[in-house]
Amino acid sequence: MRTSPALRTAALATTVLLPLTACADDGGGGGGSSAPSAASTAAPTATPGDLSSQKLDWKPCPAPGQAQGSGPSPSPLPGGTPWQCSFMDVPLDYADPGGRTIELALVRAAAKNSGERIGSLVFNFGGPGASGVATLPSFGTAYDTLRSQYDLVSFDPRGIGRSAGVECADDAALDARYEQDGTPDDAEEEKAFVRDQKAYIADCEKNSGGELPYVGTTNAARDMDLLRQVLGDDKLHYFGISYGTELGGVYAHLYPTKVGRAVLDAVVDPTEDSLTSSLGQAEGFQLALDNFTADCARRDDCRLPGTTAKEVQDGIVALLAKLEKKPVPGLGERDLTQTQATTGIASALYSKETWPLLEQGLDEADGGNGGLLLALADSLNGRSEDGHYDNSNAANTAVNCADSRQRFTLEQTRKALPRFREASPVFGDYLGWGLMACTGWPVAGAWDSPDVSAPGAAPILVIGNTGDPATPYAGARAMAAALGKGVGVELTYKGQGHGAYNGGSTCVQRNVDAYLLEGKVPKAGTVCG
Repeated sequence: MRTSPALRTAALATTVLLPLTACADDGGGGGGSSAPSAASTAAPTATPGDLSSQKLDWKPCPAPGQAQGSGPSPSPLPGGTPWQCSFMDVPLDYADPGGRTIELALVRAAAKNSGERIGSLVFNFGGPGASGVATLPSFGTAYDTLRSQYDLVSFDPRGIGRSAGVECADDAALDARYEQDGTPDDAEEEKAFVRDQKAYIADCEKNSGGELPYVGTTNAARDMDLLRQVLGDDKLHYFGISYGTELGGVYAHLYPTKVGRAVLDAVVDPTEDSLTSSLGQAEGFQLALDNFTADCARRDDCRLPGTTAKEVQDGIVALLAKLEKKPVPGLGERDLTQTQATTGIASALYSKETWPLLEQGLDEADGGNGGLLLALADSLNGRSEDGHYDNSNAANTAVNCADSRQRFTLEQTRKALPRFREASPVFGDYLGWGLMACTGWPVAGAWDSPDVSAPGAAPILVIGNTGDPATPYAGARAMAAALGKGVGVELTYKGQGHGAYNGGSTCVQRNVDAYLLEGKVPKAGTVCG
């Protein structure tokens, strides 16, 4: 997802919610900046030819590092196919292709049927901030049908995981940051909020200032085209999820003739500025919560008080208000605060399968035990059980702020809050204050919103989920239109949760598989239940 730096920052950092931050100079977000600009969005003026001929040294994958989320080495796939890892050199600055290079971490699993192999299928799982090297093996069996004719490949985009990962605050500072009130109610709380924001940004600049201008989406798209060449593919076959749909759209705009078979699932709206994006996320998460509370109210065995959806939600709002005044014990010495509880709720709304955990967590928190909701928040914030954080929060902020021009002042944020509260009584304040995630960032953003027009590109399958909380359904139609006539092909999934391919719909999987494996493009407007 392109998560909102509110959710990920107020609690999350991907703009999960990391409030999406595609911005506009004036109007909604003023505050022009004299900061250096992020890398240009124009097509590269020079091709790093010597880098396109580099040979990859594939070896057994090590265990994910802390920046990637830690954990064990990936297990072989059914049948014994191992996961292999390597590194690829890319220019730090594509305007200076002969200058400094950085390494991108890669992962792959070879196609099952080499004689029928189409090429490589490159995945990006969103964020921005998600480590593809750690994520693809954990979901690899879900794409086993596609491995019949593709090598499954993913990577840590620049600034993420093992690919020159952005470093900001240390573990102790992040614990303190997430305990901070992310929805200030008075002048003193506002001062503390702004002070914490400035300190976090100063840490990012101190630890990764040399890389911050170059971690935006345009450079990530350029990296993908270099990866295509190094893998030996004439076209890029691509599966982008959440923020990965925006990355895929930018790639198609820059390299339309290099687009192969591409799928965009859980689609970011490329036409929105940061204000409307964040408002859309507030509405999306509220819709998901409404669906959760309606389900709870219908069931006799629901643990939450209330016989109607509104009564169940009122209980949640009351719990959050109680936590703001007095946090409850969480995990170890850490308490569950209002902000972390909101993050935990959002985390559980990404999939209908975690609704039972949300119900249990809310019930237990109301009884004084905040452990489960805090664990859900930790999951979204990238905190492991040993207290270490991955770099998804730092990377999310860095990529979002390199992309977006908009910078909101304190006064502009205050003025926007009523609209957010109207959009969502639960997530409104949380995401509204997230508008300030890029305020004071040392690099000026590259665009108001990304250009994804791709005339001449092959058809791109664009999938929207009507119940998606993080990337609202309307984004799919906007993306399909922005890609251009004959390029964007929309498919609708009437479901719940973030994304569609792994949502349990055989209809969705059948259409996606037929397109990627056989080249059969679904009829535009196809609807799956």
